[in-house]
Amino acid sequence: MSTIFQLSEAVSIGLHGMVLIAKSEGPINATVMAEQTGSSRNHLAKVFQRLVKQKLVKATRGPSGGYILNKKPDEISLLEIYESIEGPIESSQDSCDEASSSCPLNRQVCPFSKCIMNNIVSRISAEFKDYLETNTLRDYI
Repeated sequence: MSTIFQLSEAVSIGLHGMVLIAKSEGPINATVMAEQTGSSRNHLAKVFQRLVKQKLVKATRGPSGGYILNKKPDEISLLEIYESIEGPIESSQDSCDEASSSCPLNRQVCPFSKCIMNNIVSRISAEFKDYLETNTLRDYI
């Protein structure tokens, strides 16, 4: 079965891991988060290296170490987490007959006077970005 929309495993790990940290009363380590998210500890550690680099979390080593939020849960949007992992979301509302990335085929010039997909990709991207931007970790605690 085909799906139109799918999050990368890295984004899923990042979003779920950040919620686990936000719910935790102290540092939470990579092993615990990997078990709770059903992911590889190594993949989780790589994802969280990006989140540390973007200053969304702090990491401490040692037996009582782990990850803690670097900001309050209501100050971290899901968009910040997503873009820290995948990069900025493009959400242009350009039409297909202009030089635009909204064309599902990435064509610079559309052979038709009206885009067959009616810019659905751009609209879905904009709606997804808006959803991520308006939801914070606080919403999931």
